[in-house]
Amino acid sequence: MSASVADADILFAEHQPGVFRYLCRVIGHAEAARDLTQEVFLRVSRASAPATSGDERRAWVFSIARNLALNHLRDRRRQPIAVPLVETSYPATQELGVALHEALGMLSDIDRDVFLMRESGGLSYDEVASACEITVDAVRSRLHRARQHLREQLTSSLSAHVARGIRL
Repeated sequence: MSASVADADILFAEHQPGVFRYLCRVIGHAEAARDLTQEVFLRVSRASAPATSGDERRAWVFSIARNLALNHLRDRRRQPIAVPLVETSYPATQELGVALHEALGMLSDIDRDVFLMRESGGLSYDEVASACEITVDAVRSRLHRARQHLREQLTSSLSAHVARGIRL
């Protein structure tokens, strides 16, 4: 049984911006995130939405987004990566964005998902726990660990920029 068109439209209107932000951060490419966002809501429209509270429905939508993102990343890892022959110099703000993306990439999949669902998707601890199928205490622990890791990575990256004389 699929969700009614009205339910799918409501879920899309309520959650599309947060799902897109989350997928942009996880995937790192806006075009791929747009495609995956469309796929999320296509699956939402075909599935039977939980007849529960708004928070549980939001967690359900984000669990679909998370699974699609993990599949996309797994498929992308199997493809050969083209490495540019010439090193490109980015403006400082882009270098900071690249440093953030690299730091996020160093996190485990679950830690990155917990962080991005909370910070980019705006989910509550309960919603993140439900979407990732972990406890709220695990969400708190993983979120703390992710923030600490990102703080350390970005501090060292900023220090390297300052040492090279780049203004941010």
